[in-house]
Amino acid sequence: MSVGVSPLVPANAHLSNFSTKEKRGKRRRGKEKRERMESNAVLASLQPNFLLCPSRFSPSFSAAAATFLPLFSSQRTRFCPPQFLKFQKQVLVSASFRNVNEANSPFSGAAVLTDSYSSEVSELADIEWDNLGFGFIPTDYMYMMKCTQGGNFSKGELQRFGNIELNPSAGVLNYGQGLFEGLKAYRKENSNILLFRPEENALRMRLGAERMCMPAPTVEQFVEAVKETVLANKRWVPPPGKGSLYIRPLLMGSGAVLGVAPAPEYTFLIYVSPVGNYFKEGVAPINLIVEHELHRATPGGTGGVKTIGNYAAVLKAQSAAKAKGYSDVLYLDCVHKKYLEEVSSCNIFMVKGNVISTPAIKGTILPGITRKSIIDVAQNQGFQVEERLVPVDELLDADEVFCTGTAVVVSPVGSITYKGKRVSYGVDGFGAVSQQLYSVLTRLQMGFTEDKMNWTVELS
Repeated sequence: MSVGVSPLVPANAHLSNFSTKEKRGKRRRGKEKRERMESNAVLASLQPNFLLCPSRFSPSFSAAAATFLPLFSSQRTRFCPPQFLKFQKQVLVSASFRNVNEANSPFSGAAVLTDSYSSEVSELADIEWDNLGFGFIPTDYMYMMKCTQGGNFSKGELQRFGNIELNPSAGVLNYGQGLFEGLKAYRKENSNILLFRPEENALRMRLGAERMCMPAPTVEQFVEAVKETVLANKRWVPPPGKGSLYIRPLLMGSGAVLGVAPAPEYTFLIYVSPVGNYFKEGVAPINLIVEHELHRATPGGTGGVKTIGNYAAVLKAQSAAKAKGYSDVLYLDCVHKKYLEEVSSCNIFMVKGNVISTPAIKGTILPGITRKSIIDVAQNQGFQVEERLVPVDELLDADEVFCTGTAVVVSPVGSITYKGKRVSYGVDGFGAVSQQLYSVLTRLQMGFTEDKMNWTVELS
C-alpha cells in the first residue's frame, strides 16, 4: 500500500490550518493597531503642557510607553509624572490615591489614578531649582470637590492638572463669588514634607465663605485635600533651601446664575506650583510707595476676607507704582487717609526700639497667618507687640519696617515714599529685628529647629 494522505483528512488541511492562523494573526494585529490608535487619541486630547511620558530617570518602562516617546519633545519632559505604567482606553498613571472616574470628569483626557502606587519617593522634577521665581509652573495633579448651595461638600478626587470647564453664567465669572488661600510646603533634608499651619487657612476660608454666602469644606476636608495634593505632586517640592511648593486652594461659585444671587453649585479646587522669592529683589529690601487716593478696602466691605475681588482692586495702583520703579504699594485707611492698612498682598510691621507695631485687624485688613505667627514669635523673643492704629507719620520715624505674608514670608522694607518724601531704612538687607524674626520662623517652617509651637504638619 502506498503512503498517502489519509482519506479522513482533507488533502489541503495544512493549507486550511495555515489560513486560519493567518486570519487570527491579522485579527490580533488589527486589534493591536486599534489599541495604538486609541492610545494616540488619548494622548492627543491632553493639553500640550501636561503630557504623560516616562521619567527619563526611570530604570524601566513598558514597551507601550516607548512606542509613544516620539510624540514628545525633550522640552516637555520636565512636566511628566514620575512613573508611566501603560496605555489602554484610559491612561493609567501610578499614584497613591483613590480612583478618578474619567467619565465623570469635567477635564479633557483626565487620567485614572490607580491603587498600585508605591510609597517610595520619586525623583525630583527636572527643572532649574536655582532659578525659581514666583511664577506659575504646571505640575501633575490638582484636587477637586463639589457642593450644591445649602449642601455639604462630598469626598473629593485628584485630577490630572488641566483646564476646567465653567458655564459663562457661573457665579464666580459674573459676580466675583470666589475665595482663595495660599500656603506652602517645604522639603526637609530627609525628603519628608512640612506644611505650615494648614488648619489656619481652612478656618480663614470658612470665615470668608460665610461672608460671601458660600458653603465651605470642613477644616478636616481642607487639610486632607492639601495633604493629598502635595503628596501627589511631591516631586515638585523644591530641594531644601531652594524654595517651596506654593499651594493654592480655590473656592468658587461654579454654578450658573443670571440674577444677582448665590450660585447653585460650588467647586473647591487645589493646585500647586514650585516657587522661589515673591519680590524680584529676593530677600533684599523692597521699596514701597504710600497710596493716599486709591484704597484697597472700606469699612463693612470684604477687605478682611480673602475674596478674589480684593486683589483686582489693587492692580491699578500697583501697576503705576511698578512703572515708577517701586516694588509695591502701601495703602492707607479710606476714612482718615492717614492710618496704615496693608501692602497689596502682605501685612506691614514697624519697629521702634523694642516695640513692634502693626495695624489692628478691624475688618479692612486681612488677618494674615504669617502675621499671626510673627506676632507670636516676636513675643516669645522678648519683643513688645502692639496691634493698633498706626499713623503713617510714625512709620516715617521707625527704626525698621518689614512685610509679612505667605508668599513673601518676611520681607525687609528699604524705603517708604510718601507724598514725594522718601525715607530709607538701610540698604544692607534685613534689619536686626526683622532678620531675627525671619530666621526663627523660616527655620521652623523648613524643619531645621524643633517645632515647639505645633505649627507644622509632616508628610512622608
